[in-house]
Amino acid sequence: MKLALIGDPVDHSRSPQLHRAFLREAEIDGSYVAIEVPAGNAINVLRRMRLDGYTGANITTPLKEEALAGCDVLSDEARRAKAVNTVYFDMQIRGTNTDGIGWRVALEAILEDAIALRRIGVLGTGATARAILAQCQEYDAHAYVWGRNAERIEECIVDYDAQPWPESVPEIVVSTLPPGAILPHDLAIELAQPEIVMDLNYGPRATLARRLERDIVTGEAMLEAQARASFDFWLAHLDRVSSDDRG
Repeated sequence: MKLALIGDPVDHSRSPQLHRAFLREAEIDGSYVAIEVPAGNAINVLRRMRLDGYTGANITTPLKEEALAGCDVLSDEARRAKAVNTVYFDMQIRGTNTDGIGWRVALEAILEDAIALRRIGVLGTGATARAILAQCQEYDAHAYVWGRNAERIEECIVDYDAQPWPESVPEIVVSTLPPGAILPHDLAIELAQPEIVMDLNYGPRATLARRLERDIVTGEAMLEAQARASFDFWLAHLDRVSSDDRG
């Protein structure tokens, strides 16, 4: 089973460590490598990976939207997020998105409850934010969007039945912003109030706690949950191929 992560940067990623552990746990002979791929190269690299015998790949920033255009078959999750973070290679390139699922599973473990009817604020409007907003819509959470681009905020509101950022800050806030992103002073003050603030960055890239001077949840739990969902996606397709061969 030949697997990889593509994106830029990738040197900080824990994905190789996680997936190598999954391979050992499943007693599968395989490999997982991280490959730096700059923006603009996703489609060509995915096509080459299929020819080179890769089973699957994870896609990270800044390639998730590019990967969407490079897939022949898309899951509902990928179509709704308008981004792909996981692909499986056979005669076609099959794309899905496990970011939203991973986030929801991680948050529900913290809450020890479902996200239904929770007020959840999402900082950002990019690929990961859209995957989260899709999960909020599907699982009946009340979602609110903050961003710097008014047009993209409006698209998220329309596409995911979300609301603009409210006067009363939501009790759960998740930041999909890149490390070092500058928050307006008023918003930074507001973020002292929520019950839970999640920064989906992790390791040295998780700088939001220091800037807000409060406890936050970093992205490790989401990473682990979405990685497991990606691995299960690959296994499900391998099982399908094995069943077809037996048939």
